[in-house]
Amino acid sequence: MRSSLLLILMLCAAPALALDYRSTEIPAAVLYDAPSTAAKPLFVLSKSYPLEVVVSIAGWAKVRDSSGAMAWIAADQLSPVHTVVVRAAANIRAQAQDNAQVSARVAAGVILVWLENVDNWAKVRLPDQSIGYIKLDQVWGA
Repeated sequence: MRSSLLLILMLCAAPALALDYRSTEIPAAVLYDAPSTAAKPLFVLSKSYPLEVVVSIAGWAKVRDSSGAMAWIAADQLSPVHTVVVRAAANIRAQAQDNAQVSARVAAGVILVWLENVDNWAKVRLPDQSIGYIKLDQVWGA
C-alpha cells in the first residue's frame, strides 16, 4: 500500500518538473562526448544556441540540442538566457492568435529569445528587439 501511494505521489509530481533550457554564452561553444576538455570534441555551436540541460555535475552539463543529440559542455559556456530555434520558415504574429497581424517572417534556424509560453504560442524577442508570438510547434526549445 505504501509503495502504491509513493508511486502515485511521484507520478503526480512529474508534471511539475520543468525542462531546463539555456543557451550558449560564447561565440564558439565546444560540445564533448564526456565531461572533460580531454574528451573528444563533437560540435562547435554559435553564441545563443538553445540547449536543454539534462544533467549538471561540477563544472559540466549534459545537454540535448534541437536534433536530439546529447553531449557535454563546460558550465561556464552556458548562459541563463532561454532561446529557441525556428524549425522552418514561420510568421511572427503581433498577438497569440492565428488571425493576428503578421509582424515579421523568420527563416529556419533563426534564434529567438524566449520570454514565455501563452497557450500554444511562444512570446519571443526577435534579433531586431521587437516582440511577437510564434506557434510552439514551429520552434525548438520552448
